[in-house]
Amino acid sequence: MVMKPKVVVNGIGAIGKRVAHAVRLQKDMELVGISDVSPTSTLKTNLEPEGPLHGTDLYCSVPDMIEKLRKDMYVKGTLPDLLKSGTVDLVIDCTPEGIGAKNKETYERFGVKSIFQGGEKAGIAEMTFNTFVNYEQAFGKSCVRVPSCNTTSLARTMWAIDNRIGIESVFVSLVRRAVDPWNPSKGPINSIVPDDVPSHHGPDLKTIMPNLNIMTMAVKVPTTLTHVHVVSATLKRDSTTEEVKKVFSETPRITLLKKKDGYTSTSEIIERYRDLGRPRYDMPEVAIWDELVSVIGNKLFWNHAVHSESIVIPENIDCIRAMFGLEKDKWECVKRTNESLGIK
Repeated sequence: MVMKPKVVVNGIGAIGKRVAHAVRLQKDMELVGISDVSPTSTLKTNLEPEGPLHGTDLYCSVPDMIEKLRKDMYVKGTLPDLLKSGTVDLVIDCTPEGIGAKNKETYERFGVKSIFQGGEKAGIAEMTFNTFVNYEQAFGKSCVRVPSCNTTSLARTMWAIDNRIGIESVFVSLVRRAVDPWNPSKGPINSIVPDDVPSHHGPDLKTIMPNLNIMTMAVKVPTTLTHVHVVSATLKRDSTTEEVKKVFSETPRITLLKKKDGYTSTSEIIERYRDLGRPRYDMPEVAIWDELVSVIGNKLFWNHAVHSESIVIPENIDCIRAMFGLEKDKWECVKRTNESLGIK
């Protein structure tokens, strides 16, 4: 077991900058570098004297592009040379969809463990990870995938209900936000785009919960703040609205917000985290509308919001602890991660 794994984050975008910052906040792991190929505004801002990654060594992940990167920024070297030196134990790959699959060979060649994000297909890794569902299965693994924001929110909520009450089957309609708020290059602008049937989210969740009978459909809409899931589940036994709310309220990383308190929309939920002073107004929790949780016999209904930019960050940190055996008890791991990230 590595006592304090040395971690490098490759790809400093919406997820990578948050993962790198989160690693830096932990006492039992060390951020030894970040890696990218372009001098983006995001990269520059995070490395500024007031930026959350200031003082972190920057490497170029593609050696042929190092001179381009060096025109604007100080670059210590290339990522392959860093990996070759033997000073890195783990790479968290947060590069754009499809790039991680190309990077995998490099990580394996230098004997470095790796974590990939949900943009990569499940087959890239030995397993797809969720802290609640399969934390122990990641012990000693060399290559693990943390799934997408939507899959992570479904894994948390489905596990909570299935573990305490039991789910016979579930149907989820996903209303997907179009793009990150800072990204001007994607749409839709004035349209609603339906996804395939089933959408990829159900099959992806089954890589974590293979016995869950789930069907998903999705549409993409012109908003940027969060996704919203509309859930209809058939339970294995009769329950009550109060019991389900109790299950959700007792599950970490799930929060119940009341419409009567003013949280009638995703914009008001996000404004809550702005007002609370969260870095980047992040909401790693799944936000469930309290009044919309309803149980009729063995039928359960609820709606929740997913902040796609931040929800997977705690799972990435948990995954590091599991892969290196830093914490054997998953709930103690959750507690440590939550405290470091300010998740109540």
